[in-house]
Amino acid sequence: MKILVTGANGYLGQGIVEALLNKGADVVAAGKTLDRVDNRAEKKVCDVFSVKDPFTYFGRPDTLLHLAWRDGFVHYSNAHIDDLPKHYGFIRAFSESDIKKISVMGSMHEIGFFEGSIKENTSCNPTTPYGISKNALRNLTDMLCGQKDKKFQWLRGYYIVGNSKYGSSIFSKITAAEAEGKSEFPFTMGKNQFDFIDYKEFCEQVVSAVMQDNVLGIINICSGHPEKLSDRVERFIKENGYKIKLKYGAFPDRPYDSKAVWGDSSKIERILNFNKINFLV
Repeated sequence: MKILVTGANGYLGQGIVEALLNKGADVVAAGKTLDRVDNRAEKKVCDVFSVKDPFTYFGRPDTLLHLAWRDGFVHYSNAHIDDLPKHYGFIRAFSESDIKKISVMGSMHEIGFFEGSIKENTSCNPTTPYGISKNALRNLTDMLCGQKDKKFQWLRGYYIVGNSKYGSSIFSKITAAEAEGKSEFPFTMGKNQFDFIDYKEFCEQVVSAVMQDNVLGIINICSGHPEKLSDRVERFIKENGYKIKLKYGAFPDRPYDSKAVWGDSSKIERILNFNKINFLV
């Protein structure tokens, strides 16, 4: 299987490309810089939105895995709205090609304020430019794949736990602060409950989903259960042997964050169990 991965040099892209290669996929990695990408991948340094006839340029891949996204952790950035037509045009070009499947990274922020388990058919009412743009791209990609008879996957990501200093999550920021020798990290009260998934497991779930065609549509990339933010962050600090302490109450909770929200993991569990059975056979 030949898979084109856009945004390959990003926080998610690095681990996903490596996991794909470890599973035997033929990977074409694309991005403006690719210095942190596994050298086993074929690298295409470019602005993916400026490429003419991208299907041919990227070697006629079987699957597009579109991870590229600017300012993903800056939820009110204008870049989300500004870039939406570019994402649409890029995916439309592939929908009009001979590609077999289009998989795109989504976000639980498409849902907006919600409490409980997010299912495939949970209504979306996003309240930030990030969530609004992701939700719009999901609908547009679904439409294009339906019109052109392409297999469609929307990989809805949740809260990733990893100690890479290259990310923009709270966990990456704590790692960076620890490396700088800071003794305190400004924090909320941490009472909200979210669906946390370790970075390696996140990458494995994405790869497992993309390298099969039996389960399509919206797939939650998640743990399937909620955990209090303060508990997970404190555990993260302990797991990594950090000395930094949380300064509780330094920031208020974001008004658009749910009190308790998590993904329905039934589809990804079906994929993982199917893969496990095939491996044993």
